[in-house]
Amino acid sequence: MTGIFHPVSETSVKMSFLDPDKQFPLVVEPIAEGLGLWAWATGHRELIESQVLQYGGLLFRNFNVNGSSDLEALIHSLSGEPLEYRERSSPRRTISGKIYTSTEYPAEQTIALHCENSYQESWPMRIFFHCLTPAAVGGETPIADTRKVLTRIDPEIRQRFINKQVMYVRNFYHFLGLPWQTVFQTADKAEVESYCRENKIEIEWMEGGHLRTSVVREPVLTHPQTGEEVWFNHAMFFHVSTLEPEIQEGLLLAFQEDELPSNSFYGDGTPIEASVVKELRQCHQQEMVLVPWQQGDVLMLDNMLVAHGRLPYSGSRQVLVGMAQLIRRDPEIGSALLSKI
Repeated sequence: MTGIFHPVSETSVKMSFLDPDKQFPLVVEPIAEGLGLWAWATGHRELIESQVLQYGGLLFRNFNVNGSSDLEALIHSLSGEPLEYRERSSPRRTISGKIYTSTEYPAEQTIALHCENSYQESWPMRIFFHCLTPAAVGGETPIADTRKVLTRIDPEIRQRFINKQVMYVRNFYHFLGLPWQTVFQTADKAEVESYCRENKIEIEWMEGGHLRTSVVREPVLTHPQTGEEVWFNHAMFFHVSTLEPEIQEGLLLAFQEDELPSNSFYGDGTPIEASVVKELRQCHQQEMVLVPWQQGDVLMLDNMLVAHGRLPYSGSRQVLVGMAQLIRRDPEIGSALLSKI
């Protein structure tokens, strides 16, 4: 959000902005060395919640944080029980409990800005990242305020998406991308079918045993706590044009657009123009702030207010992820409001 920053009266920490021009994200650092993040955060839950709703993201830096156990305890304290990663779209490994690795795409690839699980019927309202090992070069996490991204999109394009909505088509092969058993965390077809019915996903079992799904979702939602409209969807992230050029070319030689591991269309099934996806990328880039990781950092994001991604890197990089606070679309009220469950 814009405006003059008024630091909260809190003697144990200092607060500033990683990007002073965008006033985003808010950086919280201890005044004295040796302060444990979990202990401090447990006593300041209301402060943290108010600041994350105002600024979208908080970067906790120079606190004592000891790996996955501390991250899981922090999530429990601030946001409740960590969530299982279901209806997956990216490769991750479980570290412990419900703490995972960040997306394990090859280091040379860029991960486009997106809001976690925005293609789903339900998603985590809070997402936490914890840096164990920063990359030797690169590997920053770009983030962008989805409220501001929405206002940058051409009004005609924005209204077109609102009117048509977005269709996500996914194909789960055993030889490319994630198989359906990994995506849905079960090898039981009946369980997959039940999950899809409950979440308004159309399914088709294809020749060779692979699964194709399609679902139509709203691209713009109203945040249930702030009342602000946000750009919340995977239209750009899933679109074939977001892939690295050589990957995109190879896939389109082998598959039709509705046969790709993932692709997005307008809700009526018509293609989203490349020029439109290009504008969506530009709008995200104009609001993008890079978070250069330091060992021990914890980045807490409101998943509806902030999109995130990853830049290419070299060297080893280990960032853990945990999610919490399941939010579901409200079918009775419609796309404008959500209900927490």
